[in-house]
Amino acid sequence: MKKRILITGKVHDVGYHPFLLGLAESLEIEKFFADNRFINGKQAVEVLVDGDEDKVSSFIKFIKTEIPENADVEKIEIEDYKGSVMKVESYYRYLTAMQLAKIATYGGRMLDKQDTMLEKQDTMLGKMDSMLEKQDTMLGKMDSMLEKQDTMLGKMDSMLEKQDETVMVIKEESKKTREEIGGRIDLLRSDLKDYIESNLKSIRQEISEIKQVLRKAGMM
Repeated sequence: MKKRILITGKVHDVGYHPFLLGLAESLEIEKFFADNRFINGKQAVEVLVDGDEDKVSSFIKFIKTEIPENADVEKIEIEDYKGSVMKVESYYRYLTAMQLAKIATYGGRMLDKQDTMLEKQDTMLGKMDSMLEKQDTMLGKMDSMLEKQDTMLGKMDSMLEKQDETVMVIKEESKKTREEIGGRIDLLRSDLKDYIESNLKSIRQEISEIKQVLRKAGMM
């Protein structure tokens, strides 16, 4: 009995071919074929089986109840088939060749992705180098600023020391000036006292002489 089975849904790249082949082998079906198709834009697996009626019936019954773990079957259509079907041994070789082709394709894609990733990695490393250079430049500028700051602080310390010295000199000069002024004032006071006392003595002497003259004249 020959049958064509069309399984639609999420059925590509989920291990459907090995799953169906293993089922056919377990039922000792001699002729078997399965391949991916797209029917009206949907994923599909076309299955051809040729064997004893009871074996083919068991095969159909099984695929209606069991599916690969990651598959999602929407519909299963079954119809009679009149064409030829390759032997299971030939399908083994066909499946192996298809798997190798897929591996080569995926390998090429992986290499392309790897090259792209390496290019991106080189770009990132280049950016990191640029960032590190900028960081070094910034650190250098910071060091220069810190050196300038230290220099300014040193100058400020020196200015403060000079300011302290100037204040001390001013204080000493002010003290000397006050002492000198005080000495001069004391001297002036002494001179003024002597002057006043001398004048008063002279005035008293003159008054005494005037009184004597007036007595002689009988006016006192």
